[in-house]
Amino acid sequence: MNIETLRTYCLNKLGATESFPFGNDTLVFKVANKVFLLTSLENPNSFNAKCNPEKAVLLREKYPEIVPGYHMNKKHWNTVYYDGSLSEKLLKELVDDSYQLVYEGLPKSLKQEIENL
Repeated sequence: MNIETLRTYCLNKLGATESFPFGNDTLVFKVANKVFLLTSLENPNSFNAKCNPEKAVLLREKYPEIVPGYHMNKKHWNTVYYDGSLSEKLLKELVDDSYQLVYEGLPKSLKQEIENL
């Protein structure tokens, strides 16, 4: 997976938007103004994704490329380094899980707005 594939995959999520709230280097993907993924354009071989805390621990134990989230709440966020050693299927699953966790935490009214887009 490369940065363009990651970007396209994130933007294909229902209601997903992209922005640069932390400067020109950090690309942030949100749903209903809530962050679900961040990546650096300067070092585009990693991203931060939200994760269920129990699953985050298991992933970190199994994959050395998955570590506690850099500059994030380490209980709920992972930094994922992708240099070709992790499958694209796993990378997409991590993006999907992150999006779903954020989406599920939205108020019902916001979910309905997004679904009506």
